[in-house]
Amino acid sequence: MNYKVELLEQAVSFIISLPVIMQAKIHRTINLLEEFGYLLPEPHSKKVTGTKGLYELRIKLGTDICRLFYFHWKDRIYVITSGYMKKTSKTDINEIKKAIKSISQIKGA
Repeated sequence: MNYKVELLEQAVSFIISLPVIMQAKIHRTINLLEEFGYLLPEPHSKKVTGTKGLYELRIKLGTDICRLFYFHWKDRIYVITSGYMKKTSKTDINEIKKAIKSISQIKGA
């Protein structure tokens, strides 16, 4: 199965701000999402608890942890809304709110 992954501008800006080696791991994980879609298992992808349809791509490089939020959109398309570097064991609620706001804007358009 092949899926299409689209990145919003804020996701692209976040990714290009990272070191090249982290960018490479992110691109690899995005490629896995394109290949496996909803079948992509942990540790690569996980549903964000307490949300409707929001998932996170989970990328780890050494002690650095990166999260990219995404959702399923129309048929075989996934949209990556945003990302951040995780500093604590809990997912940042403000980052989740930002991703949900992006989803609302897209689905409301």
